[in-house]
Amino acid sequence: MVNGEELKIFCGSANRGLAEQISDYIKVPLGDCEVNRFSDGEISISIGESVRGTNSFLIQPLCGPINESIMELLIIIDALKRASVKTVNAVIPYYAYARQDRKTKARDPITAKLLADLITAAGASRVVAMDLHAGQIQGFFNIPLDHLTALPILANYFKQKNIENGVVVSPDLGGVTRARDLANRLGMPIAIIEKKRPAPNRAEIMNIIGDVKGKTAIFIDDMIDTAGTLTLGAEALIGAEARDVYACCTHPVFSGPALKRLSDSSISEVVYTNTIPVDKGMLSGLRDCFKELSVAPLIGEAIMRIQNKISVSELFD
Repeated sequence: MVNGEELKIFCGSANRGLAEQISDYIKVPLGDCEVNRFSDGEISISIGESVRGTNSFLIQPLCGPINESIMELLIIIDALKRASVKTVNAVIPYYAYARQDRKTKARDPITAKLLADLITAAGASRVVAMDLHAGQIQGFFNIPLDHLTALPILANYFKQKNIENGVVVSPDLGGVTRARDLANRLGMPIAIIEKKRPAPNRAEIMNIIGDVKGKTAIFIDDMIDTAGTLTLGAEALIGAEARDVYACCTHPVFSGPALKRLSDSSISEVVYTNTIPVDKGMLSGLRDCFKELSVAPLIGEAIMRIQNKISVSELFD
């Protein structure tokens, strides 16, 4: 019971480890939500406790298998609404389909908007998201959305390294705002990788804008998917006589050859958060260059502020 209203936390199967950390931080036990599959693959959800009149927070990043995670989210929201909750707050640390946020050619879908419509139609009262790939996705929702960022967590980690003569590098022109924010927190200049993308998940480095010679470069991106951009960018930076290269992101998608590419690259360390679970077994046999940071305290603090009707944006002032 917080602020006179009961708070409950539930999660799907996408990232139970993160949900448990958030639960421990808030000191509210995870609610009884059982996720099963019928023999034909249909999802079965069972809420094992009363939620009538409560403020329920459902933690479910939309990570792989992505479409399974989305359906779990929608079905659990529906189950909670039909059980007479007061509010259903969908906490979505990783928002899938965010790269499909606009039409790039004729007859393209805008899938990020479609997903927002589905979440709203299912009955969510509010969405809490973290480091959306495109900021305009906030406008796809007609319900309140709190947009969190992991930049303070990443910045604090690199501050502890006491890096001298560093530079923050954006992997493309679209990430300049993110790079500028991290650079301001670290007191460093920025550089930009100019690239073109001939096909999805393929990048070609064109040019480096800014001075990286003799500097320790810190790549910053919202996600690392196949790691093609990062590894090509690291090669370009080393070729431009950067002294060392680090990489950091919020969402470790790590699809396809990503982990091996990063392990084989000239990147000294890859820092990411636990918005998406990374199977530690997949890291065995690879170079010890991966570092995970937890966003549970940040999300937990945001949940408590929403519950207590306190500003969430003040977390980042």
